Amino acid sequence: MPPTGGFLHSKETEMNFSNLQKTLGVAVDGKIGRGTLTALFKKLGANQSRAEELALAANVHLKEYAILYNELRFAHFIAQLTHESGNFRYMEEIASGAAYEGRKDLGNVMAGDGVRFKGRGPIQLTGRANYQKYGRALGIDFEAHPELVAIPSIGFLVACKFWVNNGLNELADRDDVLTIIRRINGGTNGLDDRKANLTKIKSWMS
Repeated sequence: MPPTGGFLHSKETEMNFSNLQKTLGVAVDGKIGRGTLTALFKKLGANQSRAEELALAANVHLKEYAILYNELRFAHFIAQLTHESGNFRYMEEIASGAAYEGRKDLGNVMAGDGVRFKGRGPIQLTGRANYQKYGRALGIDFEAHPELVAIPSIGFLVACKFWVNNGLNELADRDDVLTIIRRINGGTNGLDDRKANLTKIKSWMS
Protein backbone atom coordinates (compact mmCIF):
# COMPACT_ATOMS: atom_id res chain seq x y z
CA MET A 1 0.00 0.00 0.00
CA PRO A 2 1.20 3.55 -0.66
CA PRO A 3 2.24 5.60 2.36
CA THR A 4 -0.62 7.68 3.72
CA GLY A 5 1.34 10.23 5.68
CA GLY A 6 3.80 10.73 8.49
CA PHE A 7 7.41 10.20 7.57
CA LEU A 8 7.96 8.67 4.17
CA HIS A 9 9.94 5.45 4.27
CA SER A 10 13.11 4.78 2.30
CA LYS A 11 11.26 3.84 -0.88
CA GLU A 12 10.47 7.36 -2.08
CA THR A 13 8.39 8.39 -5.02
CA GLU A 14 10.03 8.61 -8.41
CA MET A 15 7.93 11.50 -9.62
CA ASN A 16 9.48 13.41 -12.47
CA PHE A 17 9.04 17.17 -12.36
CA SER A 18 10.60 17.92 -15.76
CA ASN A 19 7.35 19.06 -17.38
CA LEU A 20 6.50 21.29 -14.42
CA GLN A 21 9.99 22.78 -14.53
CA LYS A 22 9.62 23.50 -18.26
CA THR A 23 6.31 25.23 -17.57
CA LEU A 24 7.89 27.30 -14.79
CA GLY A 25 10.96 28.19 -16.85
CA VAL A 26 13.48 26.85 -14.33
CA ALA A 27 16.42 24.48 -14.76
CA VAL A 28 15.16 21.05 -15.79
CA ASP A 29 16.55 18.15 -13.79
CA GLY A 30 13.31 16.31 -13.02
CA LYS A 31 13.75 16.72 -9.26
CA ILE A 32 11.69 18.85 -6.91
CA GLY A 33 13.58 21.38 -4.84
CA ARG A 34 13.43 24.88 -3.41
CA GLY A 35 14.05 26.55 -6.77
CA THR A 36 11.22 24.74 -8.52
CA LEU A 37 8.86 25.20 -5.56
CA THR A 38 9.66 28.92 -5.28
CA ALA A 39 8.86 29.36 -8.97
CA LEU A 40 5.63 27.39 -8.54
CA PHE A 41 4.37 29.49 -5.63
CA LYS A 42 5.28 32.68 -7.52
CA LYS A 43 3.41 31.53 -10.62
CA LEU A 44 0.39 30.79 -8.44
CA GLY A 45 0.39 34.30 -6.97
CA ALA A 46 2.83 34.55 -4.05
CA ASN A 47 5.32 37.40 -3.90
CA GLN A 48 9.03 36.56 -3.96
CA SER A 49 9.67 36.48 -0.20
CA ARG A 50 6.55 34.46 0.56
CA ALA A 51 7.27 32.06 -2.28
CA GLU A 52 10.75 31.46 -0.91
CA GLU A 53 9.48 30.84 2.62
CA LEU A 54 6.74 28.48 1.45
CA ALA A 55 9.28 26.63 -0.70
CA LEU A 56 11.64 26.25 2.25
CA ALA A 57 8.87 24.48 4.19
CA ALA A 58 7.47 22.57 1.23
CA ASN A 59 10.88 21.14 0.31
CA VAL A 60 10.93 19.39 3.69
CA HIS A 61 7.31 18.64 4.55
CA LEU A 62 5.92 17.43 1.23
CA LYS A 63 8.23 14.43 1.47
CA GLU A 64 7.61 13.87 5.18
CA TYR A 65 3.85 13.70 4.70
CA ALA A 66 3.96 11.52 1.54
CA ILE A 67 2.38 14.24 -0.60
CA LEU A 68 5.15 13.69 -3.16
CA TYR A 69 4.21 10.02 -3.52
CA ASN A 70 2.44 10.70 -6.82
CA GLU A 71 1.25 13.49 -9.10
CA LEU A 72 -2.36 13.34 -7.91
CA ARG A 73 -1.46 14.02 -4.28
CA PHE A 74 0.79 16.90 -5.21
CA ALA A 75 -1.71 18.46 -7.64
CA HIS A 76 -4.68 18.18 -5.27
CA PHE A 77 -2.74 19.55 -2.31
CA ILE A 78 -1.38 22.57 -4.15
CA ALA A 79 -4.74 23.23 -5.83
CA GLN A 80 -6.62 23.31 -2.53
CA LEU A 81 -4.05 25.54 -0.82
CA THR A 82 -4.09 27.90 -3.79
CA HIS A 83 -7.82 28.45 -3.32
CA GLU A 84 -7.79 28.62 0.47
CA SER A 85 -5.03 31.24 0.55
CA GLY A 86 -6.27 33.40 -2.32
CA ASN A 87 -3.40 32.33 -4.57
CA PHE A 88 -0.96 32.39 -1.64
CA ARG A 89 -1.56 36.11 -1.12
CA TYR A 90 -3.26 35.75 2.26
CA MET A 91 -2.01 33.85 5.29
CA GLU A 92 -4.83 35.25 7.43
CA GLU A 93 -8.51 35.45 6.64
CA ILE A 94 -9.55 38.88 5.37
CA ALA A 95 -12.79 38.86 7.39
CA SER A 96 -12.59 39.65 11.11
CA GLY A 97 -13.61 36.17 12.21
CA ALA A 98 -16.58 37.53 14.16
CA ALA A 99 -18.84 35.23 12.13
CA TYR A 100 -17.27 32.27 13.96
CA GLU A 101 -18.14 33.61 17.40
CA GLY A 102 -20.01 31.02 19.46
CA ARG A 103 -19.44 28.23 16.93
CA LYS A 104 -19.26 25.28 19.30
CA ASP A 105 -18.60 22.96 16.35
CA LEU A 106 -15.28 24.80 15.97
CA GLY A 107 -14.59 24.76 19.69
CA ASN A 108 -15.23 28.50 19.98
CA VAL A 109 -16.71 28.48 23.48
CA MET A 110 -15.10 31.57 24.99
CA ALA A 111 -15.83 35.21 24.25
CA GLY A 112 -13.62 36.49 21.43
CA ASP A 113 -12.76 33.03 20.07
CA GLY A 114 -14.21 33.82 16.65
CA VAL A 115 -11.75 36.62 16.00
CA ARG A 116 -8.87 35.02 17.90
CA PHE A 117 -9.09 31.74 16.02
CA LYS A 118 -10.01 33.02 12.55
CA GLY A 119 -8.67 31.28 9.45
CA ARG A 120 -4.89 31.32 9.14
CA GLY A 121 -2.18 29.69 7.07
CA PRO A 122 -2.49 28.32 3.53
CA ILE A 123 -5.14 25.80 4.68
CA GLN A 124 -7.02 28.50 6.67
CA LEU A 125 -7.05 26.66 10.00
CA THR A 126 -10.14 27.88 11.88
CA GLY A 127 -11.54 27.52 15.40
CA ARG A 128 -10.11 26.97 18.87
CA ALA A 129 -10.54 23.20 18.62
CA ASN A 130 -8.39 23.00 15.50
CA TYR A 131 -5.71 25.33 16.86
CA GLN A 132 -5.55 23.19 19.98
CA LYS A 133 -5.55 19.89 18.04
CA TYR A 134 -2.81 20.80 15.58
CA GLY A 135 -0.77 22.67 18.15
CA ARG A 136 -0.67 19.59 20.34
CA ALA A 137 0.09 17.34 17.37
CA LEU A 138 3.02 19.50 16.25
CA GLY A 139 4.29 20.57 19.67
CA ILE A 140 3.58 24.26 19.16
CA ASP A 141 1.12 26.13 21.38
CA PHE A 142 -1.18 27.54 18.71
CA GLU A 143 -3.98 27.93 21.22
CA ALA A 144 -1.93 30.46 23.20
CA HIS A 145 -0.29 31.96 20.10
CA PRO A 146 -2.73 31.60 17.19
CA GLU A 147 -0.87 34.21 15.15
CA LEU A 148 1.95 31.69 14.60
CA VAL A 149 -0.19 29.79 12.10
CA ALA A 150 -0.09 32.83 9.80
CA ILE A 151 3.71 32.51 9.45
CA PRO A 152 3.94 30.91 5.99
CA SER A 153 6.47 28.19 6.86
CA ILE A 154 4.57 27.19 10.01
CA GLY A 155 1.20 27.42 8.29
CA PHE A 156 2.49 25.14 5.55
CA LEU A 157 3.47 22.52 8.12
CA VAL A 158 -0.01 22.80 9.64
CA ALA A 159 -1.53 22.32 6.18
CA CYS A 160 0.45 19.11 5.65
CA LYS A 161 -0.59 17.75 9.04
CA PHE A 162 -4.23 18.67 8.38
CA TRP A 163 -4.05 16.99 4.97
CA VAL A 164 -2.79 13.70 6.38
CA ASN A 165 -5.00 13.71 9.47
CA ASN A 166 -8.08 14.05 7.30
CA GLY A 167 -7.16 11.22 4.94
CA LEU A 168 -6.71 13.50 1.97
CA ASN A 169 -3.76 11.63 0.45
CA GLU A 170 -5.98 8.59 -0.02
CA LEU A 171 -8.77 10.70 -1.52
CA ALA A 172 -6.28 12.36 -3.88
CA ASP A 173 -5.15 8.89 -4.98
CA ARG A 174 -8.76 8.38 -6.13
CA ASP A 175 -8.91 11.87 -7.68
CA ASP A 176 -11.93 12.53 -5.41
CA VAL A 177 -11.96 16.31 -5.44
CA LEU A 178 -15.48 16.68 -4.00
CA THR A 179 -14.77 14.74 -0.82
CA ILE A 180 -11.44 16.55 -0.39
CA ILE A 181 -13.23 19.91 -0.59
CA ARG A 182 -15.88 18.83 1.92
CA ARG A 183 -13.25 17.73 4.43
CA ILE A 184 -11.40 21.03 4.13
CA ASN A 185 -14.33 23.40 3.81
CA GLY A 186 -17.28 21.51 5.29
CA GLY A 187 -19.14 22.09 2.03
CA THR A 188 -18.29 22.82 -1.59
CA ASN A 189 -17.49 26.52 -1.35
CA GLY A 190 -15.31 27.64 -4.26
CA LEU A 191 -15.83 24.40 -6.16
CA ASP A 192 -15.26 25.86 -9.63
CA ASP A 193 -12.07 27.67 -8.63
CA ARG A 194 -10.72 24.61 -6.85
CA LYS A 195 -11.40 22.42 -9.88
CA ALA A 196 -9.82 24.99 -12.20
CA ASN A 197 -6.71 25.10 -10.03
CA LEU A 198 -6.49 21.31 -10.10
CA THR A 199 -6.87 21.13 -13.87
CA LYS A 200 -4.22 23.83 -14.32
CA ILE A 201 -1.65 22.18 -12.07
CA LYS A 202 -2.23 18.78 -13.65
CA SER A 203 -1.68 20.34 -17.08
CA TRP A 204 1.59 21.90 -15.95
CA MET A 205 2.84 18.47 -14.95
CA SER A 206 1.72 16.52 -18.03
